[in-house]
Amino acid sequence: MTEIEIEQENKAIAREYKELLRISYQTLSVEDKKLIRKAFDVAVDAHKDQRRKSGEAYIFHPIAVAKIVASEIGLGATAIAAALMHDVVEDTDVTIEDIEKMFNSKIAQIVEGLTKISQVQKDLNISMQAENFRKMLLTLNDDVRVILIKLADRLHNMQTMESMAEHKQTKIASETLYIYAPLAHRLGLYNIKQKLEDLGLKYTEPQVYHEILSKMKETKEEQDEYIKSISDVLKQSLDTEGLDYIIKGRPKSIYSIRRKMKAQNVSYDEVYDKFALRIVYRSSVHDEKFIAWKIYSIVTDHFRPSPSRLRDWISSPKSTGYEALHTTVMGPKGRWVEVQVRSERMDEIAEKGYAAHYKYKQGANEESGLDIWLNLLKEALENQETNAVDFVEDFKMNLYSKEIFVFTPKGEIKSLPKGATSLDFAFSIHSAIGIRTRGTRVNGKLVPLNYELKSGDQIEVITSQNQKPTMHWLEYVTTARAKNKIKSVLNEDTKKIAEEGKELLTRKLRHLKINVNENTINELVSFFKLKTSLDLYYRAGIGSLENAQLKEYASLKSNTLMNFFKSKIKRTPNYNPEQIQKDEITSNYDMLVFGPEHDKLDYKLSTCCNPIPGDEVFGFITINEGIKVHKKDCPNAISLQSNYAYRIIQAKWIDSTQQEFKAILNITGMDSLGLTNELTKVISSNMHVNIQSISLSSEAGIFKGQVTVIVQNNTILKRMVENIQKIDGIDKVTRVYK
Repeated sequence: MTEIEIEQENKAIAREYKELLRISYQTLSVEDKKLIRKAFDVAVDAHKDQRRKSGEAYIFHPIAVAKIVASEIGLGATAIAAALMHDVVEDTDVTIEDIEKMFNSKIAQIVEGLTKISQVQKDLNISMQAENFRKMLLTLNDDVRVILIKLADRLHNMQTMESMAEHKQTKIASETLYIYAPLAHRLGLYNIKQKLEDLGLKYTEPQVYHEILSKMKETKEEQDEYIKSISDVLKQSLDTEGLDYIIKGRPKSIYSIRRKMKAQNVSYDEVYDKFALRIVYRSSVHDEKFIAWKIYSIVTDHFRPSPSRLRDWISSPKSTGYEALHTTVMGPKGRWVEVQVRSERMDEIAEKGYAAHYKYKQGANEESGLDIWLNLLKEALENQETNAVDFVEDFKMNLYSKEIFVFTPKGEIKSLPKGATSLDFAFSIHSAIGIRTRGTRVNGKLVPLNYELKSGDQIEVITSQNQKPTMHWLEYVTTARAKNKIKSVLNEDTKKIAEEGKELLTRKLRHLKINVNENTINELVSFFKLKTSLDLYYRAGIGSLENAQLKEYASLKSNTLMNFFKSKIKRTPNYNPEQIQKDEITSNYDMLVFGPEHDKLDYKLSTCCNPIPGDEVFGFITINEGIKVHKKDCPNAISLQSNYAYRIIQAKWIDSTQQEFKAILNITGMDSLGLTNELTKVISSNMHVNIQSISLSSEAGIFKGQVTVIVQNNTILKRMVENIQKIDGIDKVTRVYK
């Protein structure tokens, strides 16, 4: 570069720096400006020899990120300084310790968090990618500003991707749509979310993006004219009321128009609400609600509202903190138009997320504002044990889900994601209530646990000390919190059953004159083709180890064949003393089942990912080849699940010995005092049997009954039938096959 070019570049850098200070949303003190200047000097020096792919000096990137952090996200000096230095540790010799010495531990912590994220490997398969997203999301626990600066970094990278290779553009854009846009949405940064989505579409479906963009440009004049015609009508009445307001037209984002076109299978011209009208008014906090409804009544005096399209987020703000009044009205020429009413304060919160929140909270500083806000996000990160793909999918579901508002019996309001069930509600109050839920009443009526709640429902939870979760509960809930709690309780129950099974098995083996030691247990694990001793004890506990099989093992043990058998055991990889106590129930997955009812259907395994028993899978209903089973981390999974959601069917590998079955028993006998009581006592004292329904009648001294039970296998059922037949007065117990 010539000296003139260097001088021009230095002037441009200085201009950008001044602009950064000027556009800051926070009022910067002299100390703040000194801190930012110091960070700027460190960044300029560290990146002095670096250039971006486009050829410009690298320092322009950190300044641009800091500008987004300062003006669009609205953070203060700490975050601006960290944003200026976000690539310093990764790209240069400066260390985290150096930053801590030069600045403070808070800035060092944020820069370290950003460095951790950027060190995540990029070209990975989906499940590894998910694992990395999980790590990234967990940095929220350190300081939420890490994620906010990362969002700003991602936005600037998306804005300057032209000079990258096409495959890299597609990958970065897909990742943006997959995780960063939902994250911006959940953080209440709607402006950034919209920009990320539009840029994501630009690189994943460039043709579609440019078609919609050009059509929007073509119709802009006509839309401006249309908005003016509505504004002119409203202005007269609003002015008469002496309100201080502005009206602006807001076109829908390219991405949301594309989403509507896909969801409703319509062309661009058929999407009716391509823009919204926003009325932003100035008022004291005290009068905000009153004025919002006053403006609503003026709008609906002139234009007929759609009764089903009124959204009042002023009385019940969204969990992101968003407040506004939305209504859809019939405008001129018979076209529906969305009208958004919000105060200046609400408008700032919608644009800046939490930064505006604490600005309006009396006496709250940035740090305490962050704490309040961070608590909103921790829920989704509660359980770190789940599989990474599930974790990210759950997290995304919780990020993007629309909200419903429901009431407790005392009239307190609770927000839940759309699609939540009455059992989700129980867990949202407290995990201890969730796991003891026996039933739920919605609006005074008893409903099933998987009843889908609607806004305005009032829910009462009925609990019982004896109640505990079953496997089916996992299909009754949608929120990550409820699923994780149910899974952990089920695991505890499994361990309890295994403990009982251990005692039972020990007794049986002693009866067969077999000495119980570690070696015997390892041999049995191998004999029953299991993986761990916990599996073995669990099966003993539920009664699926037949006595005949144990006798076969006993005879084998005393036989000369045992030497051959021993050598087989030594070679098998299943024998690993360290693994024996591993918390794992089975890897003997031998059956694929589909849907919430665990139906057995015909299927083919797909060749693109070749699932094997035990893999996390889903079914895809093809047009010509029936159900094809794919792994959840199959390269085609994301596109299948996003493009053909209606053809996806839940599927999982199960161990047939752990499946629950329904059995109907007809019981007859001679009626006698206390027979009914005795019968129910015998059934309920049988471990691992749940009574689904029971009907008993007696006529002229003859007793008849029908009992439907849920059992895990035939052995348990046989044992229960034998116990019923022992009751005095019982004549016959027969199983009904429908």
